[in-house]
Amino acid sequence: MTFTSRLATAADVMALQRVMDDAISLLQQDFLTPEQIAASRQVMGLDTQLITDATYFVVLDGARIAGCGGWSRRATLFGGDHSAGRSAAPLDPARDAARIRAMYTAPAYARQGVGRRILSLCEAAAAAAGFNHAELAATAAGVPLYAACGYAMGEPIEAGIVPLVRMRKRLHGVSGGADAPGTEER
Repeated sequence: MTFTSRLATAADVMALQRVMDDAISLLQQDFLTPEQIAASRQVMGLDTQLITDATYFVVLDGARIAGCGGWSRRATLFGGDHSAGRSAAPLDPARDAARIRAMYTAPAYARQGVGRRILSLCEAAAAAAGFNHAELAATAAGVPLYAACGYAMGEPIEAGIVPLVRMRKRLHGVSGGADAPGTEER
């Protein structure tokens, strides 16, 4: 399958929200109870600050969004525009880890390399911005991908009844290559 990638724009918001809703509903079923899936909608979702900051990517199959995800130089670790406890405080690349945020794959594209591609784009961009580490709040469905990509398990994160875990990775040696931000692979 041939994928391209680009930064997300405000025009993508409705389509991104559909991808996220489908991913939460369908890809979490093997990991969460129906109650936890419903609660996930309160702690997950699109943070449009990532689009404004030009740190949110879409992976496309033609014109269709196959997946999305971003990174942030801001303190918030997870959650959408509607989530409580957000902070736009800037991070210090010399001291803090970049945040990998709002990673979603459209169910039709699960296990086809979309998540790895998004993660690669985010890591390369964060490293280019001077960050030496990245961290994220992983859902149970995301842990296998992040672990396979070199993220180490950390402590559980309190998010109501939704189980999340902090994971961290050193970005030393990360380079953009063919997946560098702004490039397309055909």
